[in-house]
Amino acid sequence: MATTRSALTESDIRTLVKGATPDERALAARKLCTSLDREILSDEDRVTAAEILRVMAADAAVMVRRALVETLKASPVVPRDVAMKLARDVETVCLPMLAFSPAFTDEDLSEIVRLGGPVRQLAIAKRPVLSRAVTDTLAEHGSERAVSVACANDKADFGEDALQKAMSRFAESEKVLAAIAYRNVLPLSVTERLITLVGDSLRDHLVSRHAVSPEAALEVATGAAERATVDLVDQAGRAADVKSFVAHLNGEKRLTASLLLRALAHGHMTFFEWGVAELAGVPHHRTWLMIHDAGPLGLRAIYERAGLPARLFPAFRAAVDAFHAMEFDGGPRDRERFQERMLQRFLTQPQAAAREDVDYLLDRMNRAGAAAREAVGSA
Repeated sequence: MATTRSALTESDIRTLVKGATPDERALAARKLCTSLDREILSDEDRVTAAEILRVMAADAAVMVRRALVETLKASPVVPRDVAMKLARDVETVCLPMLAFSPAFTDEDLSEIVRLGGPVRQLAIAKRPVLSRAVTDTLAEHGSERAVSVACANDKADFGEDALQKAMSRFAESEKVLAAIAYRNVLPLSVTERLITLVGDSLRDHLVSRHAVSPEAALEVATGAAERATVDLVDQAGRAADVKSFVAHLNGEKRLTASLLLRALAHGHMTFFEWGVAELAGVPHHRTWLMIHDAGPLGLRAIYERAGLPARLFPAFRAAVDAFHAMEFDGGPRDRERFQERMLQRFLTQPQAAAREDVDYLLDRMNRAGAAAREAVGSA
C-alpha cells in the first residue's frame, strides 16, 4: 500500500495492531486515519485501508474505535460493513457515524431507526441529507424529539404522507407541529390540517407563508364559518403559487363563480385569470389573451368554456371593463382607493350580480369608507 506506507512507518502499523496500551494504539489509529482521509487512494490502497479499519473497529479499547470515528466520520473511505459494526457500538462511537457517514444506505438507516432506539434516531435525524425513504421511517417509528429535529431539517425530504403520519402521532406536541409549520414548503392538505392543531401565532405564519383554502383562511380570521361577513378573497390574493392554489380549490369544489366574482371586484385579476384557466382547461397565457381581448367575444368565449353561469356574465364583463379603465395613481392609500372606485363602478352596472354578492360588495365599500374616514381623522 504505497500511499499509506509513505505516510506511516512499519512501526506505526505494528503499534496499531500490537500496541501494548490503548493510548498507544489510539494514537497510531488517529495518525493512520488522518493519512487515509488526506491521501488519494488507489483501488488497491482502499482494499488495504479497509482491512486496517476493520482491525481498528474490532479493537477492545473504546478510545481506539473513537479515534477512528472522530477522524473518518464523514469520509467515504470507511466501508459499509465497518460503518454498520460501529453503528452498533457504544454511543460515543456510533453517534458521529450515524450523523455523518456516507457509508450507510437508506435501508441501513431505516433499519436503525426502527430498531436502534431514540438516541440513534436523533443522530440520524440530524444528518446533512435525509431521503424520503428514511423520513418515512422516522415519521412512523421515530421518537418525538427525533421527528421534530428531522422536520426542522431543511435537507430532509418529507412526503405528504410522512408529514400526515407525524401530525397524527404527535398531534399534541408543540415541537413537532412547529417544526412542520416552519418547513419551507408544505402540501396544502398538511397546511390546512395544521391550522386546526396549532395556536394563533403558528396559524398566522401558515396563512402568510403557505397557500390555504378560503375556508381555512376564514377559520383563522374569525374562528367561525360566516362566509358572508369575512373577505376570503384577500387570502386568495396572498397565495404564493396561484396556479396550485386554484387547482386545489377546484379539486375541493370551492372555485365558485361567486368567489371569482368577489375576487375580481376586489382587484385580484391574477387570481381571476388563473381561476378561469383552471375551470376552462385552457393554458393561462391563452386565457389571459381572451380575458383582456379588446373585442367583445374573447371574454365571453372563455367564460362559457369555464362553465360559469350566464346570468353573471354582465357582472364579470363590467368588472373586467372597470379594471381596464382604472390605473393606480401612486398616491397614499392607492390600492384602497382603486378598489373603492372599482366597487362603485361595478355596482352601478344594471343586473351586475346576485343579491348576496351585492350585499357583500356594499359591505366592502362601507368598510373602505370607514377606513378612509379614520385615516383622515388621524391625519
